[in-house]
Amino acid sequence: MHTIDALATTLRTYLDPEQSNQVKRAYFFAEQAHFGQLRRSGEPYVTHPLAVAGILADMHMDHQSLMAAMLHDVIEDTGIEKTAIGTQFGPTVAELVDGVSKLTQMEFESLEEKQAENFQKMALAMAQDIRVILVKLADRLHNMRTLGVLQTTKAKRIARETLDIYAPIAMRLGMNNVRMEFEDLGFSALYPMRATRIDAALRNARGHRKELVEKIRHQVATTLAQEGHEVTVTGREKHLYSIYKKMKSKRKSFSEIMDIYAFRIIVDSVDTCYRVLGCIHSLYKPVPGEFKDYIAIPKANGYQSLHTVLMGMHGVPIEIQIRTSDMEEMANNGIAAHWLYKSDEQSATGSQARARQWVQGLLEMQQRAGNSLEFIESVKIDLFPDEIYVFTPKGRILELPRGATAVDFAYAVHTDVGNSCVACRINRRLAPLSEPLQSGQTLEILTAPGARPNPSWFNYAVTAKARSNIRHYLKHQTREDSVALGGRLLEKALGSFNSGLEQLPQDQLAEFLARHHYEQLDDLLEEIARGNRLPAITAQQLVGELAGGQMEATGGAQPVAIRGTEGFMVSYAKCCHPLPGDPIEGYLSSEKGVVVHRERCKNLGDMRENSERLVALRWDDKVEGEYPVELRIEVENRRGMIAIIATRINSMGVNIEKISTDDKDYQFTYVELGMLVQNRVHLARIMKRLRNINYVRKVTRIKN
Repeated sequence: MHTIDALATTLRTYLDPEQSNQVKRAYFFAEQAHFGQLRRSGEPYVTHPLAVAGILADMHMDHQSLMAAMLHDVIEDTGIEKTAIGTQFGPTVAELVDGVSKLTQMEFESLEEKQAENFQKMALAMAQDIRVILVKLADRLHNMRTLGVLQTTKAKRIARETLDIYAPIAMRLGMNNVRMEFEDLGFSALYPMRATRIDAALRNARGHRKELVEKIRHQVATTLAQEGHEVTVTGREKHLYSIYKKMKSKRKSFSEIMDIYAFRIIVDSVDTCYRVLGCIHSLYKPVPGEFKDYIAIPKANGYQSLHTVLMGMHGVPIEIQIRTSDMEEMANNGIAAHWLYKSDEQSATGSQARARQWVQGLLEMQQRAGNSLEFIESVKIDLFPDEIYVFTPKGRILELPRGATAVDFAYAVHTDVGNSCVACRINRRLAPLSEPLQSGQTLEILTAPGARPNPSWFNYAVTAKARSNIRHYLKHQTREDSVALGGRLLEKALGSFNSGLEQLPQDQLAEFLARHHYEQLDDLLEEIARGNRLPAITAQQLVGELAGGQMEATGGAQPVAIRGTEGFMVSYAKCCHPLPGDPIEGYLSSEKGVVVHRERCKNLGDMRENSERLVALRWDDKVEGEYPVELRIEVENRRGMIAIIATRINSMGVNIEKISTDDKDYQFTYVELGMLVQNRVHLARIMKRLRNINYVRKVTRIKN
């Protein structure tokens, strides 16, 4: 059991007496605040914050973090306010405690939402002070160590949350020891039978391997000593969860996983790392493609080491990691290693700077996420990626998860670059945006001022930053488009009653919105545009309710004008491909908004049963954009005819979207073309030019 005296002894090794006394004062305050409270195990509650502070003290964290650890449950469990903590221990400690405190006052629809909101609050606090997450990780670690006293269902839920969120965060912050303990404890809680069996198999294998491991270790140590290198060589044990994950992902048996012998070599300097690597490679043959230099290019969490795989004695594969003692400490404790923090000036080592950069990225994601659950999914994507390294044209290295594409790269450079991205060059050649990137490639992003994110990017964007930005942009655009379209549809419907939005009394309109559970008029207009509310019925309700009864439509409404710039909430039917100049009618779909059909489209005839969903439309006088159309051309079977047709169309500046052929008989062939045109007049000109080609018998527009 932890005691304050034992903790004070640890603190005296690296803190000055004044700071140690402040930590002790925080302990006595917490002891008094939690007086009478017991843990599930029956111990006084204060043993928990004391143990959390002990975990942080082992990492040599600063006194403010330790004080926050002592007080982290005081706000939540005892009713003592943040201001009181601020008065007693200073504003920094109060902010840390508040950041770590859980959300208990808010009502949530589900447990998942509560967890997500909790994490969201923590992310905000982390942005202010990164130490919040360190205290939170220590808190979670002690809770995981004492998981056995909880009910199985609750223990499994906490274990799942730890494996999903907290273990990857610890990994991201380079805190390997904490991460491994999280994983093993979580694994044992979630799958106790599997953990027991793997542990038993590991103990058994350890006995069989002992002799060979010692032989290899001795040979490596002797060789390096002969070369004049003072090193420490240790065998490296795989932990339970990593064995389980490898068995599961690679579909290998336990014996296959354990065939690989792992060693770690600790040296005194970076220069020696590379010298030792040369010695090792001369001792055993390296496996091609298995060498990784994380010293030259560190991982995102600051991890540095040389990794190599060799074929050792008796043909057994050997994994070797070579690093300095500083790198070893960094690998184990990550951001908590060599903690430097001053209240007047924040000094950060490389790892701390990287951690803060990541937290700032979290903050950006949070601002763009629609809700807390969307945010937590984004975070899950971003945590624990398998990295690749690519270069900007100026030689800057960017780290991306494996499978990332040029879209991810563009957003990693800057959000505006991602939003206006149109094409990319990979190693100076044009490449599709969807092409997965490889380590070592140089990327150049081409942008255009009017460009905007494409919904199809979701299919291949991998990073959380890219996905959250695309989602945010499209949501924003879609809402704007929806509100504008919904306004025009409702105005048209109100016109049937000789009314309009401007003519409706504002107080009565507000009452109508409140009665139908809309916060503002834009929400109602968006629902109309999305097809969830019918404009005719909504107009009737509005006019009828506000007039105190039902009113008859006068039929004086004008059709809604289509400009071609409505955005996502107006789409054009693929069955009949309407063009400016065609008589048109719209159908209000709950998924796509208004779908524009030609008036004589066969599919539209089937929809006339739901006449309330039909919308009268017309083309605006100033229509913009290009519209798809399909032509069928009947030509004689002669060599090069398709090339002649394509050249003729291309000479008119028209883009061919698709082309296909179908043999009519031995003499004639049908050529079907899909292209983009401006209007019916433009199409007529193209058809006339095509009819003038020799051996073209017939040109018709494909209609439904």
